[in-house]
Parts: sequence; C-alpha cells; structure tokens
Amino acid sequence: MRNILYIGNKLVKHGYTPTSADTLPRKLEHEGFCVTAVSSIKNRGLRLMHMLGSIIARKNVDLVIIDTYSTLNYWYAVMGAGLCRVLSIPYIMILHGGNLEMRLEGSSKKMLALFRNAKALVVPSRFLKEKLEKFQFENLLTIPNSIEINDYSFKRRTQVSPRLLWVRAFDEIYRPELAMDVLELVLKDYPEADLCMVGPDKDGSLPRLQKLGSEQRLPVVFEGKLTKSEWTSLAADYDIFINTTSIDNTPVSVIEAMALGLPVVSTNVGGLPYLIEHDLNGILVEPDNASAMAGAILSLINKPELAHKISLNARKMVEKFDWENVKTVWLELLAEK
Repeated sequence: MRNILYIGNKLVKHGYTPTSADTLPRKLEHEGFCVTAVSSIKNRGLRLMHMLGSIIARKNVDLVIIDTYSTLNYWYAVMGAGLCRVLSIPYIMILHGGNLEMRLEGSSKKMLALFRNAKALVVPSRFLKEKLEKFQFENLLTIPNSIEINDYSFKRRTQVSPRLLWVRAFDEIYRPELAMDVLELVLKDYPEADLCMVGPDKDGSLPRLQKLGSEQRLPVVFEGKLTKSEWTSLAADYDIFINTTSIDNTPVSVIEAMALGLPVVSTNVGGLPYLIEHDLNGILVEPDNASAMAGAILSLINKPELAHKISLNARKMVEKFDWENVKTVWLELLAEK
C-alpha cells in the first residue's frame, strides 16, 4: 500500500465549493492507497502551517500530491514543493486555473525549477498542457477531471424549451450578468423563457444582480450554492445550459451538464473548444456577445433535431471522463518508482 499526503484546500465544511482535495483522495483510497488530505482549516495562515507541518512530519509518506492554482494558493503549492525537494520526498503537482500561465511567466528560474523537479505536472486538459509547453516542462501529463458517470441521470432532449440553467460562482470572470442579458433577448421570441442561476456569491455581486433582475422584472431564480446532487436533480426541469465565462480551463460544471444531456451553449474561450465541438456536442459563441448566445439558444429551440443530436453526443463524449476510465492513468503514474 502506498502512503500519500495530499495538500489542498478542503473547505467544504466552511461553505466552499468542493475541490480535487475533497474528491480525488477518496477515489484513490478506494483503489487501495492510504491517503491523508490536508487542510480544512479556514484561516489561511494556519492552513499553510498545517500543510507544511504535515510535510515535515511525513510519517511513512511515499509521495506528496499538491493542488496548484494561480491565485494566492499558488504560494501554498510552491512552498510545499520546495519543502518536499529539501526533504527528498517525491511530489506531484496538479495544475489548475486558466491564469496559471501568467503566474508562471512572472516566476523566477528557481521557482520554475520546483515544477521541473516534480515527478509529474498533472494538467486536466490538452488546452492547459499546450499553454504550459512553452516553459519546456518535460513532466507534463494530461489527466482529465473525473466524474462518476452513474451519478448523472441522462435525460434525452428530443426537443427543448427556453428554460435556461447557469451554474457557476458569481464572479466577474464568469460573467453572470451576461446570462441575464441573454435571457432578456430570448424573452423577445419566447415570453415563457426563464433562467435559473446556481452558485455561491464569490465577489459580492449577487445582491446587485438580484436587484437588477427585480427591477427589470426578469424571470430569474437565484438558487444560491447547491450541492452537486441538488443542482443535478434540479437540472431535470431545465433544457439548455449556458456558460458565459470570459476565462476558463475545462469546467467540471459543463462536463456535468453534458453528462445530464443538457445541450450546452458556451463562450468560445480557454479550454472549452477542446471540450465542445461546435454543433456536434454543444454550441460555441464569441465571449461577451449576448446576441450570439441568444441566437444559439433560439437555434436549439427551433431545430429539435440539432438539440437531440447535441444531447446524445455530449453524453457520449463525457463518458470518457468517468473515473473508471481516468483512474487507469492515475494508477500507472502512482505505480512508477
């Protein structure tokens, strides 16, 4: 049995969205590994101390896996990697975030050396891998974010209604207001259209958007933060999933929507063209273009055969993200000496 220490943010109990640190350790344990995951401490300073202290303690630890983001959490990762290197503990860095390329561009040679010395730099998409190849990392390995496909009840959409679902954190980079602009345009053709928005208020914009929706008398429901099982159950009442983001990698919420059979209309940014093939398993439109997104929605409503084709192809495509398929790559990596 291999003993693994997993370094990441486990903050679900504090109301935060689950991360890889909440899901991957459990999956690896089911495959026979002994995994200790830290940290669930809310205070950033204390959480960092807990992470680094766990590496120093390192009782019977064979390998450290480190979640690596482009935000403040980047420093947790590089400090953890540096400590692993000093203590001669093998480590794997899982790279997340659409802005990681910019973060690395501003990093010193010593900082980049921590990435080069990792056993592997795991990236969730071909998009991010291609972005990071310019740093000449020879240890990049693509392992997609996994889902448990049986957790997603597929609903065949032979035709769709203008019932729109948006699932993301309320944050400027995800353009939640654009979703409301899109609804306003769709209402001109379909007065019965409505929108459900699911997600936590990350940047404090939710009250303003709620007020805007009320003032404009838009049929918008703000569900707030829901668990995965809650929103995927709710999704059965809606027919089109819209993703309005301005920056992205390979969002799990879009993969989950595709698994549910929801035709996805998404902005053509980041890693999304690597996930969605236009008019085959989804529809891509230019970012910050409400008219284009509304037009795509109308196309799905007016062309039932297109909506049906996309629904079927989307489910088929994301079946490759099922853990039973993804775990093979993880097991091969973790078996290496």
